[in-house]
Amino acid sequence: MNLFSRALATGALAVLAGAGAVAVPAKAQDYPTRNITLILPFAAGGPTDVISRIVTGHMAQTLGQNIIIENVVGAGGTTATARAARATNDGYTLVTGHMGTHAAAVPLYPKLAYNPEKDFEPVAMMAGTPILILARKDFPAKDLKEFIAYVKANTEKLNAAHAGIGSVSNVSCELLNSLLGVKPVGVPFNGTGPAMNALIGGQVDYMCDQIVNAVPQINGGTIKAYAIATPERNPSLPDVPTTAEAGLPAFQAQAWNAIFAPKGTSPAIVAKLNAAASKALDDEGVRKRLLDLGSVIPTGAERTPEALGALVKSEIAKWTPVLKPATN
Repeated sequence: MNLFSRALATGALAVLAGAGAVAVPAKAQDYPTRNITLILPFAAGGPTDVISRIVTGHMAQTLGQNIIIENVVGAGGTTATARAARATNDGYTLVTGHMGTHAAAVPLYPKLAYNPEKDFEPVAMMAGTPILILARKDFPAKDLKEFIAYVKANTEKLNAAHAGIGSVSNVSCELLNSLLGVKPVGVPFNGTGPAMNALIGGQVDYMCDQIVNAVPQINGGTIKAYAIATPERNPSLPDVPTTAEAGLPAFQAQAWNAIFAPKGTSPAIVAKLNAAASKALDDEGVRKRLLDLGSVIPTGAERTPEALGALVKSEIAKWTPVLKPATN
């Protein structure tokens, strides 16, 4: 059972089930009549950026209007997300959110400028992205057991890259480091793309990253992959063992990327956007591109706004006890 299915199985959908029918504004019937802006909380080239461009590129064809990606970096994605929460709720400003911006940010930022559960309308899940333990290509360890031993013995000399406090790369490595009992120097970047470039260049030692950002580099031999934090191996990286196989079964992590709209956006607009996203995920070309990158494509039941709202709620509950100690 994957991350999305677990959220559904908990019964969290009941939180949103009583929303009831809402009158549809006349203007929603013609939506969209102009370009839509999708605020992207990280730099171009990272996994969130790549997935968003693949899915919304197809959505734009369905909707008959361009979806313009606006990359806004800073504070682990919370700067852009806060801006999206304050945007006009007419369906022309959306935001890509993920496990970092809509779950981990809650315990990590005590003065967070938005409430992930209350300030957004969930629109659609785009993809799940398993987490990998990665290192520079000349890192001394040959497998995960040696990696663990080396990091424990040399933690004060090592640094770990991430895309800012609260980002997926930061949160997942916080979990890894806590399991190992180590505290390397954290090196923040304005996105996972720049962090990956630093890893490729040998300027940082290791990082935890979404599979979408890593497949080409792993296959090209420019970085090392020690394990994938999922129960099964991923078809795009069949030679990379799972953390359970490699000796660290407690490290299980899968990120996700989804579309959100400001609170109060018309249900009819949300429904139209959701239908366009679902159509994109059913397209063979889109599916191939996502699967080639190692993404997990959500099922029909996992794509609904209600399922996404339930997932956000369950992810906040999951990550708060894990990350709260990091703020003390």
